[in-house]
Amino acid sequence: MATLRAIRADDKARVLAAFRALAAQSIYTRFFSMKRELGAEDLRRLTEVDQVRDVALVAVQGDEETFIGGGRYMASGAGAEVAFTVAEDYKKLGIASRLLRHLAGIARGNGVARFEAFVLPENAAMLGVFERSGLPMRTRRESGQVVVTLELG
Repeated sequence: MATLRAIRADDKARVLAAFRALAAQSIYTRFFSMKRELGAEDLRRLTEVDQVRDVALVAVQGDEETFIGGGRYMASGAGAEVAFTVAEDYKKLGIASRLLRHLAGIARGNGVARFEAFVLPENAAMLGVFERSGLPMRTRRESGQVVVTLELG
């Protein structure tokens, strides 16, 4: 079972290792482009968060805390954009759902009322996570993407 924890500034090497292990399709569905590498600014942005308006959690395993998943939200007012990544060998094991539940709890405590996610239509796995979340959900098509809104209540 994976442990969930907040990301830390000293996680840059773990983030980079996890990114390099992702399949090209996973990178595309997360970043909407074929990103080949993460630069220093990417790593800073991904690991140095305030854990209030910009909250990032990771799922880790083992003594080395190998990253097997991550989720984050970036809030603006009462809403927040949310996104997830799960390592190839750990997909369909409920990691994104666990991350979503924990992020939703943190967000509620920080005054966030809804999550919004931009999902490629072919990313059925992520759309399924949102559908099974139990949160009131709306979707709309916009610029070739599915925009999912989850009300946190």
